[in-house]
Amino acid sequence: MIEVQHVSMQFGTFRAVDNISFSIKTGEIVGLLGPNGAGKTTTMRMITGFLEPSEGFVLIDGMDVKEFPVETKKKIGYMPESAPLYGEMIVEDYLEYVAEMNGVDVSERIPHLAEICGLKEIMHKNISELSRGNKQRVGLAHALMGNPEILILDEPTSGLDPNQVSEVRSLIKKIGETRTVIISTHILSEVETLCSRVIIISGGKKVADSPTDELRERYGSSGTISLLVGKANKTQLQFALEALKGVESCKITEENEASDGKNQKLIKVSVGLKNPDDEGNDLRPEIARLVVNRGWELYGLEMQKNSLEDVFRVLTTGGEE
Repeated sequence: MIEVQHVSMQFGTFRAVDNISFSIKTGEIVGLLGPNGAGKTTTMRMITGFLEPSEGFVLIDGMDVKEFPVETKKKIGYMPESAPLYGEMIVEDYLEYVAEMNGVDVSERIPHLAEICGLKEIMHKNISELSRGNKQRVGLAHALMGNPEILILDEPTSGLDPNQVSEVRSLIKKIGETRTVIISTHILSEVETLCSRVIIISGGKKVADSPTDELRERYGSSGTISLLVGKANKTQLQFALEALKGVESCKITEENEASDGKNQKLIKVSVGLKNPDDEGNDLRPEIARLVVNRGWELYGLEMQKNSLEDVFRVLTTGGEE
């Protein structure tokens, strides 16, 4: 269990974190989001004990990080965005060094981590020769070495190829079944895939803390249907769509040239729905029939639901760009 209570961090006259509070239970995978400079990394460093809060306090399993630094840090595994590895060391030697510092069984723990972090093929290599993705995996093994109850990851999949990203995400999901995991990342699709809850920080303040699905419902933009129509009059098309029950708005966003060599204009339309989460409000079949019955040509029809990107933009910029 992590408890952050009224925590603030002041650097001279700059207030990087301003009166933030939240708690995270064991087994939760929580996404910590915010624009650059929002205070995410500072918050993570205060949780891990790297920085002492100017105000407030952090509790790990009921222990104040400031009063019990050794005991609380034993419970935490932390991987910064750029893992501070010793480039001149061989991967296996480095992991043995980390294992000895953590007081764990080298012969048992290192083979296990090499397997789950995908390090078997690079154990003999010098760290300075590794790609960024492989360095990230060594950093993850470092963070897991002490078998921590809490894992804090700053951009854990940065620099990984798609296969490695999938492997690391699967690993994080498995870890999150029995441990507390905090992930800070700019890859919002990653948060939607991994995190059951999201905390958003902007300007040093907490602006949202909610289950991911609820956050999309509360702050996301309205569900829309996007369609591309040919051989239609813009005014007639807009009027016909707005007359449909369940349509809140209809916006002609642009016209595109058709790719059929006929130099025909295609009309792109965004149809806003009144109740996008209502299962009975899928208007795609009705819209398709309308277009065909009018003698128009339908080139594209797609439902677009709320996304975490909508939420992030609304809460950190005050609305759409």
